[in-house]
Amino acid sequence: MPQPEISAISDVVAAPGETLAQQFARTRALSESLADPLSDADATIQSMEDASPAKWHLAHTTWFFETFLLRDGKPGYQLYDEKFPFLFNSYYEAEGERIGRFARGMLSRPTLDEIREWRAHVTREMAPLLDDPAHAGLIALGIAHEQQHQELLLTDIKHALFQNPLGPAMWPEPTCRGMAGPGPLAGDLPWHEHPGGIALIGHDGTGFAYDNEGPRHRVLLDPFALAPRLVTNGQWDEFIADGGYRDAALWLSDGWAWVQENDIAAPLYWRDGDHGPQQFSHYGWVHRVAEEPVTHISFYEADAYATWAGKRLPSEFEWEAVAGQGDPQGGHQLDEGSYVLPAGGDELFGDCWQFTRSAYLPYPRYQPAAGAVGEYNGKFMSGQCVLKGASCATVRGHSRASYRNFFYPHQRWQFTGLRLARDL
Repeated sequence: MPQPEISAISDVVAAPGETLAQQFARTRALSESLADPLSDADATIQSMEDASPAKWHLAHTTWFFETFLLRDGKPGYQLYDEKFPFLFNSYYEAEGERIGRFARGMLSRPTLDEIREWRAHVTREMAPLLDDPAHAGLIALGIAHEQQHQELLLTDIKHALFQNPLGPAMWPEPTCRGMAGPGPLAGDLPWHEHPGGIALIGHDGTGFAYDNEGPRHRVLLDPFALAPRLVTNGQWDEFIADGGYRDAALWLSDGWAWVQENDIAAPLYWRDGDHGPQQFSHYGWVHRVAEEPVTHISFYEADAYATWAGKRLPSEFEWEAVAGQGDPQGGHQLDEGSYVLPAGGDELFGDCWQFTRSAYLPYPRYQPAAGAVGEYNGKFMSGQCVLKGASCATVRGHSRASYRNFFYPHQRWQFTGLRLARDL
């Protein structure tokens, strides 16, 4: 498995009969527990514009509930601090001006403890709204929004700690990492074959989903197959050894320019030296296990590897057609214990986000939600790639077959990997 993990991630899976109020409470508590190992300095730094400080994630998710639920839905509510919306609005133009994204790491004040106090206040004030059906849809969106920021908190702090030459750890390394046993190799497992034909794609309307997951519609698929496992570190080492980063014929034009301009020669967080193959994790620098899925690669790298392997990336529709019968609770998660690869091969969900070759575009008849929350997904449907599944840092129960994650093709600080596809 890729790096770190925290057992609390699994605790947020909704139990049978769990109320919205219970899901809200558990989600809020998880965010705070993820930040517990961090000092105020840790939680304040911002390592790049794509990432945000851990403190900012705690504050922004609180701003969301205070703005869209308390301010707009609780008569007589007064903002905790009228200066906070300017600091902790993210990209909602309808909510007015805000601090530049690149400057979030300059916010030494409010302190981490002051943000915790604000979080506690908003959580308490939300209590009367949690059982009101009129607010249920927006509360569910707020919970899912905070779960997304829990994953971002983990990946952003990892990138920040990586900048430190000391290689600091967020958590102590577990006593056991790696394979429980050799298990069958990918070549010994059957590919997930699909006969093609008309497939229904998109959320079926049961339970929560983001607006970009619909409307449900039909697509025509040619026969194809998905690999039984994600591409591993060991396989990626073979790609490197064969000159994969030096062969322009394998790369898309934009990807080759990106490799050259940025001197890319391996996935993010990799190094090879006197201590052998290593990768940076929330545990600090650890031994790189060949059988673990490769992570922290860009779309460009994923596409080049697929070309080198004589395969291709799946479309998002192919991936969803196969995964629709899978278990979105499956896969691995952040856990302070050991990583164990299942003997029967990996899951379609849960290890790392899997690049597809699909552009992030609206489905037929798509309409964004009304109001400011309509800015959540639709306005980003330009120049980005769709990823499917979930990662080891994704809260269990957050993803589903119709879920559409999206990043720009050069980005790789998330737990991103790939699963090969081929035509039949």
